[in-house]
Formats: sequence, structure tokens, C-alpha cells
Amino acid sequence: MIRALWVIAAFSGFLAVLLGAFAAHGLRGKLAPELLSAFQTGVQYQMFHTMALLSVLLLLMRVESVWLLTAAGAFVLGMVCFSGSLYMLATTGVKWFGPVTPLGGLMLMAGWLALLMAVARDLPIS
Repeated sequence: MIRALWVIAAFSGFLAVLLGAFAAHGLRGKLAPELLSAFQTGVQYQMFHTMALLSVLLLLMRVESVWLLTAAGAFVLGMVCFSGSLYMLATTGVKWFGPVTPLGGLMLMAGWLALLMAVARDLPIS
């Protein structure tokens, strides 16, 4: 499970850079400015939460914690739903992806709350 999360984090970082370059060089001028902005927001949030996921995985190497595992899972699901829905909305124009975005945002927030719980309960901080 942990190895799979490392693979997901590494691929997510790669994908965020790839999609950011695609937005800057392939989509500029092809999408309306608000759609390009939505796509770029997806890239930013994906990269931020890839870094958060990597941090959680480093912590998991030191301490077993169901809260850290929960945070990792929530970050992955949140990135897929939040960023993925923004990518799809921007590139396809299909409006039903719009309601998925706030659900992804809630999952990202749940990941941060789970990390908070891990800090409060499981991490040996002195």
C-alpha cells in the first residue's frame, strides 16, 4: 500500500509538470481565459497536494498511523476529483464535471484534517 502511494505521488508530480507545460504552451490561445485559469488552478492544487502527499509518506516511514494513511488517501482522491474535474471541465466544456470539483475540495480538506489528527495523536513531537 505504501509503495503504491509513493508511485502515485511520483506520477502525480510528473503529471502536474506535464499538464502545466501543456497549459502554458498548448492551451494558451485555444481556451477562453477563464477555462485556462481553471486548468492552471487544477495544476497548482495537484502540485501542492503532491508535495503534501510526499510529506505524509515520509512521516509514514517513521510512525504507523491510521490518520496518516487517511490523509494520504484523501489527498489522492481529492487531487483526482478536484484537479481532474477542472482539467476535464476546461478541455471538454462538459458542465457536469463542475459539481465534482467541490467534492474534491472537501476530500483535500479532509486530508489536511486527518494530518492534523496525526500530528495531535500519533507523531512523537517533543
